[in-house]
Amino acid sequence: MNWFKLTLYHLGFSTKNHAIFRAPQWNAENKKDIQNFIKKPIYNQEYKKFGVIKDIFGPISSPFISVKANPDQITLIQKIELSNNYYIKLT
Repeated sequence: MNWFKLTLYHLGFSTKNHAIFRAPQWNAENKKDIQNFIKKPIYNQEYKKFGVIKDIFGPISSPFISVKANPDQITLIQKIELSNNYYIKLT
């Protein structure tokens, strides 16, 4: 099993209460794996489950990522600045 690191910046919340992130730049490796990221769990820097990726949209070079975050993680986002490093397990 491989861990794939994503550097993401939190922008806010959608009307469905999903956390919206922006990926600053995707390289060729990210672009080919983009469809494999949807519906995958995403983990924070401590490898604790943060939530599930619901959608990836916008320009391929710097997309937006919608994450259905766990309730305890939403509270953390609202109170403090989280790390920008997140991880996805790829099998």
